[in-house]
Amino acid sequence: MKKRLCGAVAVLGVVLAVTGPPVQASADSRPGRPATALPLGAPDLTETRTTRTLQPGVTLTRIVRGAVDPSHHWTVEASIPGGGTSPDPDAPPATLKDRASADELAAELGREGFRARVERVTTPRTADYAGGTLGWRVRIGSFGSQSAATSERTRLRAAGFTGSVTYTGWDGGTADRGPWRVDVLTIDPRSFRGRLDATYGPDLENRETTSALSDAAGATAAVNAGFFVLDPRAGAPGDPAGVGVYDGGLLSEPVSGRPALVVHDNGRRTDVTRLTWQGRVTTRHTSLRLDGINRVPGLIRNCGGGAGDSPTALPLHDVTCTNPDQLVAFTPEYGRSTPQGEGTEAVLDAHGRVVELRTPRGGPLPSGGSSVQATGRRVADLTASARPGDRLHLGTTLLDDRGHRVPASSGTDIVNAGPELVRDGRLHVTPATDGMVHPGDPSWYYGWVHKRNPRTLAGVDAAGRTVLVTADGRSTDALGLSITEAAEVARSLGLRDAVNLDGGGSTTMVANGAVINDPSDAAGERPVGDALLILPRRD
Repeated sequence: MKKRLCGAVAVLGVVLAVTGPPVQASADSRPGRPATALPLGAPDLTETRTTRTLQPGVTLTRIVRGAVDPSHHWTVEASIPGGGTSPDPDAPPATLKDRASADELAAELGREGFRARVERVTTPRTADYAGGTLGWRVRIGSFGSQSAATSERTRLRAAGFTGSVTYTGWDGGTADRGPWRVDVLTIDPRSFRGRLDATYGPDLENRETTSALSDAAGATAAVNAGFFVLDPRAGAPGDPAGVGVYDGGLLSEPVSGRPALVVHDNGRRTDVTRLTWQGRVTTRHTSLRLDGINRVPGLIRNCGGGAGDSPTALPLHDVTCTNPDQLVAFTPEYGRSTPQGEGTEAVLDAHGRVVELRTPRGGPLPSGGSSVQATGRRVADLTASARPGDRLHLGTTLLDDRGHRVPASSGTDIVNAGPELVRDGRLHVTPATDGMVHPGDPSWYYGWVHKRNPRTLAGVDAAGRTVLVTADGRSTDALGLSITEAAEVARSLGLRDAVNLDGGGSTTMVANGAVINDPSDAAGERPVGDALLILPRRD
């Protein structure tokens, strides 16, 4: 069983304990350049930093800020039904709604003997979202323990209502006293001789834990990376829900226009770049546009695919868009068998020659082989262009936000991300652009963006150092970060450009074979789609 270290990191290193904003330079800071306290909570909080060197050019810093705040308590957040006062009477229950709906529910709960209160929720402005009032929530009681709040929720359900147990420290109060626990990996290209690689494991269509991926590669350290398919109804579990480039090969297409973490030259140059793509299947006589790479045709996780997708061709996070008419290429990295379903599949050998047209689609690939699957109206395109014996060429190109081709070599890895957090050293948070603002559903933004959660983020500082960060959350011992707090933390750590990676239960950091943070899923460390690995120097 994997050993997990969930408390403070016990190391031989530099330990700093300070009160207030200034923090003395730690081992990974430039000489003579004071670090800055994390911009979280009250300014007078004590903050400690413990730093150790993991390998030449790689340091790990544990930052603990504040302590358990006695003003925080457990409460029950009631789900607000659509109801006659709602703009949409047929809407399902939600955490946030309009004031009239919240008042109506609170009055009904009061008649049933519950101490309910209505609270307005306001959220900060970002680079592309006005912020302001998100909606109103209904909460019941204040409890000193989670178990007491759970008992109240049981009573609530027995009365015919629904709700969830939550901790007020996760709300994001600016004067909160903590605690926060943040781990920071810093890779300095001036002395780093190892490699920074992204890996998806044995194949794309399955999930592995970050620690398992780290162990398999003999990594010094690792963090979880991009978003991925979790529910089989949304595609193949483990498939990156956005761009994935591994050792220079594009194995998953971008969510159009969303940001990604781009690692060049094995970690010696890192960028945050917004990406689109072009893909085609060509023969001697024709050229067909590709809709995707290595994903279930018709299912576009996080949306941002193209024309004809429903409900939108724009990015929409945690939503699976659909399109019945798709042409999707599969490479040997996908897995043992391609997805099964209606449509036609051109199966190619290792030389790109069509060895079979199979209907329905799905099945094993020849050794080193690939395939192209067509559904709906794209079936006719494929069958007219690919006959047994024909040679097909699969071509893909990544483009940056200026339409320029993104060069890739065997030392290039790219993982999907979003939203942006910092650009050119300034806060630049982009939830609307990247699909985190769901029209008509403020509850989603409230839970994912506004509230504190475990987070994983990455970026590069002005010295060219790649920085990987995890923040624990969803506990009383570590409150987590809102998206805007994550941006503020990234900037305070000196990042010139930074982006949010997958978080929540996926947030994991591994160092020297041990999980050093506290993953928030009740089952423990979550299997993920891919991870970023810091590898030692090759002898």
